[in-house]
Amino acid sequence: MTIIPMRDLKNTVEVERRCAEEKGPVFVTKNGYGRLVVMDIDYYERTMSLLHEARMVKEGLEDLALGKTVEGADVRKNLGAKYGF
Repeated sequence: MTIIPMRDLKNTVEVERRCAEEKGPVFVTKNGYGRLVVMDIDYYERTMSLLHEARMVKEGLEDLALGKTVEGADVRKNLGAKYGF
């Protein structure tokens, strides 16, 4: 984990290099307290994708617990009857 002071943001090339090397977020502090997070776009997109997948799994498990599911065989049968296949 990389932590840099706010004043180091002036050197954007160095911050970009650190993000690439770290392959994760760089934490920026102001007066010793966390203030910002800077990250490479690839890391951001991977993280957002994982969060989306986790959210979908959670929703699916909630649907399962609430009985909001249909058996696959029933879906095939109903679709076959409706669309004639």
